[in-house]
Amino acid sequence: MELGISPIVTSSMVMQLLAGSGLIRVNQSLRSDRELYAAAQKAFGIVITLGEAIAYVVAGMYGDINDIGAVNAILIIVQLFISGIVVILLDELLSKDHGLGQGISLFIATNICENIVWKAFSPTTITAGLGTEFEGAVIALFHLLITKQDKARALHDAFWRSHLPNLANLGATLMVFVVVIYFQGFRVELPVTYQNNRGASTTYPIKLFYTSNMPIILQTALVSNLYFFSKLLYHRWSDNFLVRLIGVWEGPEGRDEAVSGLAYYVSPPRRLSDMFTFHFFVYLAFMLASCALFSKTWIEVSGNGPKEVAENLKQQRMTMPGHRQTSLEKTLKHYIPVAAAFGGMCIGALTVFADLLGAIGSGTGILLAVTIIYGYIERFQKAKEQGELGGLFNM
Repeated sequence: MELGISPIVTSSMVMQLLAGSGLIRVNQSLRSDRELYAAAQKAFGIVITLGEAIAYVVAGMYGDINDIGAVNAILIIVQLFISGIVVILLDELLSKDHGLGQGISLFIATNICENIVWKAFSPTTITAGLGTEFEGAVIALFHLLITKQDKARALHDAFWRSHLPNLANLGATLMVFVVVIYFQGFRVELPVTYQNNRGASTTYPIKLFYTSNMPIILQTALVSNLYFFSKLLYHRWSDNFLVRLIGVWEGPEGRDEAVSGLAYYVSPPRRLSDMFTFHFFVYLAFMLASCALFSKTWIEVSGNGPKEVAENLKQQRMTMPGHRQTSLEKTLKHYIPVAAAFGGMCIGALTVFADLLGAIGSGTGILLAVTIIYGYIERFQKAKEQGELGGLFNM
């Protein structure tokens, strides 16, 4: 599962940009267009999966081809390709109304939550300079309290050890969860009425996170592809000036990190002490600008802009009191683009905040997990309410 959901997200992002820029024309109201668009996206995802699998092996990510042999290289490519196809099929299964939400979101949330739980309760032992310790932060707390005579020192190590997950990281993770859930409640309720049923009214909510987790998904896809191509080029041409300008990578194979170049400046700082460095300010500006830009772009390419929302309300015979169709669109323009841009900036700021606190995983991952799980809860509640209303109408 080395490639993960990267091919699906990349193909989705490219297809959305092609549709939004008008290079391809898709009428989402036509079933045939929707089916053709989805099929093209899946086919593009398969091509990207095969291309990335070949690139990983050729670039020497699993060792030099001369050392591992041509047969093993082909087998690795086949394995990566098949696992990518499985992910695409699972995403297709969930997107065909056999589950709540999309497969991509479920895979992201599952992977992030697994990482958090493992870092908190992992029973794996690691021998370092301080002796044998448990990887899991919670288990390490009890182990240190039992084995160390100095309890104050044991608590200090459990909360602040730097080489393994600690309780401070776990606390920061929980705090980010709470903050993101709190921000989920920020919204503007616009009153709307039904034209066919006078007196009946409801509200149209415009959330602060109007585009949900899409800005951070697109930003993550952009950065992960930058990392991929930077590693690919650096492993092959490490002495080239332009390659080093994109990124210089150091560290053990599979865990190497960018230490300079563009890839370094778009990677998150990991300590509070990095807050006043040039790296931090470049990363902060990049996160705020990219998330805001992706959020504003997404409302246009996904059909959630003011014009599309106004048209959708018109088709449902709904209107705002005292507004005509043209003025309704103008009113929505005052709220939706602002919510999209500002919400995207808030998402970027929360991501940087989580990274600085040393939250388990990454700020991006935690933000994705919270927004995805919150979205699943909302869908479940909505489906439950519709089921209850359906039963009432049947009676």
